[in-house]
Amino acid sequence: MIPSEKYKQLQELIASLNKEELIWMKGFLEGVLSKMGDDASTIAKPVANGKKITIAYGTESGNSKKVASVFAARAKQEGIQTKVVSLDQYRLTDLPKEEYFLTVISTQGEGEPPSSAKKFYDHIHQNGFKLPKLKYGVLALGDTSYPLFCKAGEDVDNQLDHLGAERIIEIQRCDLDFENDAQNWFNGVLQKINGSHAVSAPLLKPSRKSSGKKIFQGKILTNINLNDRGSAKQTHHIEIAADEIEYKSGDSIGIVPHNPKHLVQAIIEHTGIDPEIAFVHRDETCSAYELLHRKLNIVYLPERVVSKYATHIQMEIKPCKTGLLELLTQYPVKDAAQFESFIQQLEPTTPRLYSIASSLEKFDGEVHLTVGRDTFSIAEEQKFGLCSDHLCALKPGDTIDFYVHHNDQFRLPDEDKDVIMIGPGTGIAPFRAFLAERDAVSAAGRNWLFFGDQHFTTDFLYQTEIQEWIENGILHKVDLAFSRDQSEKVYVQDKIRKHGDEFYSWLQSGATVYICGAKRMSEDVEKTILEVIRTAGKNEDAEAYFNQLKESGRYLKDVY
Repeated sequence: MIPSEKYKQLQELIASLNKEELIWMKGFLEGVLSKMGDDASTIAKPVANGKKITIAYGTESGNSKKVASVFAARAKQEGIQTKVVSLDQYRLTDLPKEEYFLTVISTQGEGEPPSSAKKFYDHIHQNGFKLPKLKYGVLALGDTSYPLFCKAGEDVDNQLDHLGAERIIEIQRCDLDFENDAQNWFNGVLQKINGSHAVSAPLLKPSRKSSGKKIFQGKILTNINLNDRGSAKQTHHIEIAADEIEYKSGDSIGIVPHNPKHLVQAIIEHTGIDPEIAFVHRDETCSAYELLHRKLNIVYLPERVVSKYATHIQMEIKPCKTGLLELLTQYPVKDAAQFESFIQQLEPTTPRLYSIASSLEKFDGEVHLTVGRDTFSIAEEQKFGLCSDHLCALKPGDTIDFYVHHNDQFRLPDEDKDVIMIGPGTGIAPFRAFLAERDAVSAAGRNWLFFGDQHFTTDFLYQTEIQEWIENGILHKVDLAFSRDQSEKVYVQDKIRKHGDEFYSWLQSGATVYICGAKRMSEDVEKTILEVIRTAGKNEDAEAYFNQLKESGRYLKDVY
């Protein structure tokens, strides 16, 4: 073993290297050891202790994978035979055979597991079996900004316990600054397994200094509708100026939308609550008006909140999604005091994430967004998404608060590498950033864009910029799919299939594939890529080829 200070320096060095540099480092060290001859044999090796751990991770942003990999390295140092695997590649039939099973899993949206963990999550919840021999632990990653913080991890922890497995350590719920909590939890795991002492050197290097999200105040520079007259959609290009803004292409920004003032005023009048009465919300003192306007979800209440309200006022209410004002109108409180005692059972407003559509290499001090105004119907009445409606209504000079949501698993490759970008609709946003950056740094790699929407004449987002990138040689190939311009609908996956031979050739040349947009679209695209690998590549084991793309970081998704 090496001293803790050197171990810390080594971990910091490794964290700063990319894959190619690590491969070079491996070869360099092997060369050094070979020159040492017999002396190299005196280097101490971990003594195997017969224990086996499987560390399975479920991730969208890549944090769970990072944590699992660091845990595995530490376990191997302790002489524990360790396997690391993504939950989407884990053989479910192995679960009853495991000795120790650790899972590192994040939570998405409304308490859902990441897409890579969905198969595992469904398997343990829907199949009637028992796991009496399994010893397990769960590390749950999440974000306390969301109401159902670490819900997917909690579900997995509870269900494994329900199936008769032995919990060797309590679940650890981690916020965005997860490094210290994760390290302490894994130290506890090692102590349970083989009595190891706590590790003095940090297992995980914090990705960035943080005491919570840094909130930027931006000023709207431009807000224009990219769709032409006659379109069934409304998609806005929004440019925001912000001092000292830092982000990378592939990141998103998070926005907590404010509730409409007229709605807040109507609730105050309906309940009789004093708008200035003070509440403590997440260690912050706020007035009732501020809570309802800026902090709490009052527009579309989930069924669980409606059920809490029914219990609170002791009335039978059919579970449904509804607004707070509608709920209060149909089932009113007795008086202001009854509403005051319920208000803190409302859930915090969930931040909305929007892919950044700009690069600081070209637009210094600015962040650009591509925002589709969300429309839907409730009881045959047209409704608009709270945040998208607010953003689309902003005017130049208006201000907005936001934070940067970093996504280190959706980054451009080296400048000489090729990229294939698949982004219909607002999914084009990060690829506008990618292309702007590759243009600004004169990247040598080729760029291929697949874009689609409903109609060419009304819905060709960023048409002028795309044409300029083609003329300037930044875009080497573009394929467009406008689904409703012909009798038979055509989507981006159809264009991939049409150009399957060339698509596979790009893959063979080392291209990285990026997908951004709707989750359902990404699933259809994934099936088509597998089909292309089988047919154009004449590859019978398409799944193995595809999994290798993912493992090597050449198939990346940012979907919603």
